[in-house]
Parts: sequence; structure tokens; C-alpha cells
Amino acid sequence: MNYERLNDLRLLGLTIAYYRRAKGMTQAELAEAVHISRTHMSNIEAPNTKTSISLNLLFDIAEALDIPVKELFDFQGRSL
Repeated sequence: MNYERLNDLRLLGLTIAYYRRAKGMTQAELAEAVHISRTHMSNIEAPNTKTSISLNLLFDIAEALDIPVKELFDFQGRSL
């Protein structure tokens, strides 16, 4: 995986964490809502982990956070 892709995955995870916290949810609560383990959610959000994510899971996360999926890719709009 190239550096740009790894950076995009890092930013995606940080963006998921940002919206999760904004909703007042724990990693465990979001993980339960999308039917994955808390450890997997932690790996997705961790800035130093190379965890990829399926499109289905991405849509499930956006739905659980009650945001359009495109918001998860707005890396420039906020300070992560």
C-alpha cells in the first residue's frame, strides 16, 4: 500500500473518531451498532494502524453516526 493510501486510511479513521465523539458515543457503542468488535473499531480509528475498511462497513458507520457517508471523506474541513 502506498503512502497516500495509508494517509487516507489514517484520515478516515480520525474522521470517524471525530464524528463518534461529537455524537457522544464510545468505540464500544459504535462497534456494537455496526456489528464489529470494539478492537476492530479501535484499529480503524488508530492513526498508526493500516486497517482497511469495506464499503458496507463504511456505510454502516455513517448510518450509525447519522451523517452522509461523504462527510467521512471531508479531511480538509476540520482539524483532526
